[in-house]
Amino acid sequence: MKAIVYTKYGSPDVLALKEVDKPVAKDNEVLVRIHAASINAWDWGLLTGKPFMARVSGGGLRKPKATILGCDIAGQVEAVGANVSLLHVGDEVFGDLSGSGFGAFAEYACVREDVLALKPTNLTFEQAAAVPQAAVIALQGVRDKGHVQQGQKVLVNGAGGGAGSFAVQIAKSFGAEVTGVDNANKLDGMRAVGADHVIDYTREDFTQGGELYDLIVDLEAHHSIFDYRRVLNPGGIYVMAGGSMGRIFQGLVVGSILSVIGSKKFGILALKPNKDLAFLAELIEAGKVVPTIDSRYALSEAADALRHFGEGRFVGKIVITM
Repeated sequence: MKAIVYTKYGSPDVLALKEVDKPVAKDNEVLVRIHAASINAWDWGLLTGKPFMARVSGGGLRKPKATILGCDIAGQVEAVGANVSLLHVGDEVFGDLSGSGFGAFAEYACVREDVLALKPTNLTFEQAAAVPQAAVIALQGVRDKGHVQQGQKVLVNGAGGGAGSFAVQIAKSFGAEVTGVDNANKLDGMRAVGADHVIDYTREDFTQGGELYDLIVDLEAHHSIFDYRRVLNPGGIYVMAGGSMGRIFQGLVVGSILSVIGSKKFGILALKPNKDLAFLAELIEAGKVVPTIDSRYALSEAADALRHFGEGRFVGKIVITM
């Protein structure tokens, strides 16, 4: 089978399209013929080896452990192991491989059946591939960690990206009033997914304004924890779902202290891959959440796709098709 392979950290130039052995499903696995995959921040970190925590947390200290990148897949079950009971040959599925060895940028992957869910019936494979990791981050940040309530004022920092575009829609589905923050190129995209208000962070610093929020879902974490505290309502919640190691450390230490001594709560999202994929499928099939696809690349163009991701100008998700 064809796959995008790399053996050292670096720029997208280290990626190569190669012929590799087609995997064989173990007893608890299914063989998925991948129709589409999508790019996440995980992939960029594992490609470049930066931040260094990407290596420490499983990427490999000196060279990559997993030589095929890619978290999100959508495809069709081609074979099942002897102990598989929930999925069958021919099922259309989607899921996030980040907890099971990666490997989405290839024509096939072997996956435990509990990693996958049935693909929403109203999505193409390309649309479904845009969902798993980004939408689960958004759902867990907005609902599970943020405890969003109807009528609340929610701000999503980084609302023009993959997880951000889902966070806006999920918050809206719970009846919140949503403000999206990103750069000028993404303002229309944020409006298109339902943001009630949009802010261009290059022209306006929302942490210096007079508007207060009940929930801030932060996918960028460029500001100090004290800046976010200033624009939270009493009883408000701040959820960090992305950012540098310095900001994450500040959130862990300072945020924990501020949560204890005041009414405003600060937390960091620890992603649980694939949790509630079935719930997300229901939202999607009900038309409450729609994946936003910025661009599509063939598998052979994966290096170009990752260059586009690294430039940061994309809106929604970048998809790789097989």
